[in-house]
Amino acid sequence: MKVIRSRDFTASKPWDAMNIASMSGTSVRLHWTDAPYQWHVNDGEEVFAVLDGIVDMHYRENGDEKTAELRTGDIFFAGVGCEHVAHPRGAARILVIEKEGSI
Repeated sequence: MKVIRSRDFTASKPWDAMNIASMSGTSVRLHWTDAPYQWHVNDGEEVFAVLDGIVDMHYRENGDEKTAELRTGDIFFAGVGCEHVAHPRGAARILVIEKEGSI
């Protein structure tokens, strides 16, 4: 049993993460960041939950770039083939659930 206080988690560089669990090929990680990630497509599905902060999630749908503002408590689901990139506004803490080894 463990309790994790996400608001207390920080990292030495953007997108560093604390590994919380590995379940049947799925990883659950808590990320801290204050900088954008990179455009990418995961090799599986991804659940991206904002635990603290605000994140602008840019994604491409039918060739058009769109943006969803994610606030604390909001969840973004990236299905297979969804190209996306997260841009936090200041520091943010994010829970990411995805296939182990995914970028």
